[in-house]
Amino acid sequence: MGRNATIDLFYCANSMAESELEDLQARLGAEGLRMLSLPCSGKATIPYLLKAFEKGADGVVVCTCPEPQCKHLEGNLRASKRAEAVEALLDEIGLGKGRVLVVTKEQGQMDKLVDGIQRLAVELGVEQSTGARLGRASLARVRTGQRRENAA
Repeated sequence: MGRNATIDLFYCANSMAESELEDLQARLGAEGLRMLSLPCSGKATIPYLLKAFEKGADGVVVCTCPEPQCKHLEGNLRASKRAEAVEALLDEIGLGKGRVLVVTKEQGQMDKLVDGIQRLAVELGVEQSTGARLGRASLARVRTGQRRENAA
């Protein structure tokens, strides 16, 4: 992985076999990659994805199954929309876009996922070298810094 970037991978348990997880660990290494299995990628809610950044992730990858193969009908579509919403929130608070990636993966096709994670790690590594690292400390600073005032 690239330059100490920490990436959290949320994946649909229906789209990844145990052998694929082992292959992913072997190809990318365990350092800097945290994997979390979900019963469906649609279970990745906005607060859940934001919590990953609060816990120190530099980037988040959501791995979904292809649209017609989702066992929960629209879980993959929900996950994609929520990832877009998180990107917009990160941009709104001044942390920029490009930290959340959605990868649609079919059973047995790991290359697209590996390439996406590697590309994100490189992009985040470049940002880290310029001092724009997003981690627990900087996200906590943003959270406690500029708060919106209530109109009441």
